[in-house]
Amino acid sequence: MTKHVVSRFSRTVTRDVETRDRLLKAAERLFADRGFKNVTVRDICRAARANVAAVNYHFGDKMGLYREVLQAAIDAVRATTDAGRKAGDGQPPEEKLRRFLSVFLHRVMTPGHESVHRLIQREIDDPTAAFDALVEEGVRPRVEYIASVVAEMIGREPSDRLALSCVGSILSQAIVYVRKNPIAERLGFSFRGTPAQIEEAARHIADFSVAGIRAVAIERP
Repeated sequence: MTKHVVSRFSRTVTRDVETRDRLLKAAERLFADRGFKNVTVRDICRAARANVAAVNYHFGDKMGLYREVLQAAIDAVRATTDAGRKAGDGQPPEEKLRRFLSVFLHRVMTPGHESVHRLIQREIDDPTAAFDALVEEGVRPRVEYIASVVAEMIGREPSDRLALSCVGSILSQAIVYVRKNPIAERLGFSFRGTPAQIEEAARHIADFSVAGIRAVAIERP
């Protein structure tokens, strides 16, 4: 193979990689804004400055592209859970919970992750064929970890109904900080997400949750 052929091949590969990246970025933004059903392949290719056949070439079809976009969001969810678990290694369950919440809030409040959160919410509101991957690979590991922490506090199994109910309460408190809520802001629940505010919020959710978990464990032996 001549140097000229190698150079031309290299340029082609580079263009393919660049086109693929543009398609992924454009698709993430559009799917997050409109949802899977309300975005066309033509919309994505126009936004990515790509030929209309590029989606099929790189991903097979629109669902193939969507699965890859959603998988990146799922990987981010899983990475946050893993980081939260690692932060609490060797700590008492109460501290494990606080550290997990700190990692979670720091990550979800990082600028640039807004489209990831919107994309996941779109999938929850209007599930596609990729929904199972979100549940099994993204959400279930997080629920199972927090359930294990709660179970450690109250001496029950992670699958216990009370433990799972507590997990739902903990996550509901944390998720409030993920989305911008104009009603909450107007009522005085403002949250700019500074490092100090994030730590304060993590501590509050943990303290409130631990007190509640202990109380209900006594009431429901």
